[in-house]
Amino acid sequence: MNIICYQKTLLQAVNNAQKAINNKSTSESLKGIYISGNENTVTICGCDAEITIKTVIDAKVQTPGEIIVNARLFGEIVRRLTDEFITIETDADFNIFINGKSSRFKIKGMSAVDYPKFQEINPQSFVKMNQLELKTMIRQTVFATTTNSATTTMSGELVEIEDNIVTMVAVDGYRLAVRKCNLEQSVTDSLRAVVPAITLNQLNSMLMDDGDIFIGVDDKNIVFKLNNTTIVGKTLEGRFSRYESLLPKEFQTRIKVNTKELHNALERASLLATSSNDYKLVISINEKMMYLTSNNESGNAYEELEIEFEGEPLVIGVNSKYFLEGIKNVDSERLCIEFSSPVNPYIVTPLNGPEYIYLMLPVKV
Repeated sequence: MNIICYQKTLLQAVNNAQKAINNKSTSESLKGIYISGNENTVTICGCDAEITIKTVIDAKVQTPGEIIVNARLFGEIVRRLTDEFITIETDADFNIFINGKSSRFKIKGMSAVDYPKFQEINPQSFVKMNQLELKTMIRQTVFATTTNSATTTMSGELVEIEDNIVTMVAVDGYRLAVRKCNLEQSVTDSLRAVVPAITLNQLNSMLMDDGDIFIGVDDKNIVFKLNNTTIVGKTLEGRFSRYESLLPKEFQTRIKVNTKELHNALERASLLATSSNDYKLVISINEKMMYLTSNNESGNAYEELEIEFEGEPLVIGVNSKYFLEGIKNVDSERLCIEFSSPVNPYIVTPLNGPEYIYLMLPVKV
């Protein structure tokens, strides 16, 4: 293989591929990056058992071919080359020669014969969505997934698109995050899949603040297409929680409060926490004020905030870590918190902006 390509373009493709590589894989080939040159394009690919990321870039392909190269080493070399065109050549012994303007490298590669061929997914249709919108939706929900649940679907998010509404839902047994947005156009075929959190996190790191992304699903996979990159992730099997039934229908106490002020108060009240058992926070609410109190072996903390109040006075225990994670993802100057009782779930919603619901279970006072 003999190819010539631009350093910046190649580096971006390599960075994308590295996001899919699992260094704990038992397969040596899956620890590497797949490079293929054909006609006027070069394909850079990384994959593991759950996700595959492929980027196709323009290049001058003098001799077609394919090879696998150590992902970390190749990435570091390309990253440190100057912003110029570079040449990549291989020989019959799988040696790889990387030549820049004033740099020369020779490293060992591997045969690509056993590398998994990229699976082209052809859904019945693709849904077009704004990249920034999807990026925001993932940020506001993916943190509420779990990595240690026996319920497989809790390690992923429900992604549902119907008519002109996109819904993303994450639940870990203690909290629930729901984010909705409207598409510019309604879709003909609805889309529903449970996507692993790791796939969404890797996708999120690639999304930009402008441009579109195209989403499609088949029976076992979800595919995202943005610019010259395709991400294919396996979807999770099993029934996702019927989250609608978890949302309280009535409230006993409703408050409205400044988001930033509550965020800062929660951060200060959590400073004494040194372990997961220290995140208990007692919230007391009356007609004018909201009081936050934490007590543990390190000491105690007290905060108070002015609020708008409706309903009955309330005392409730909360997990301050979970509470804070939800509050910091509310994109609104003010928010609303609704409590149905001291022992039932409570929900946080923005007072303006996109539709977002964050539900948490209380803790014993």
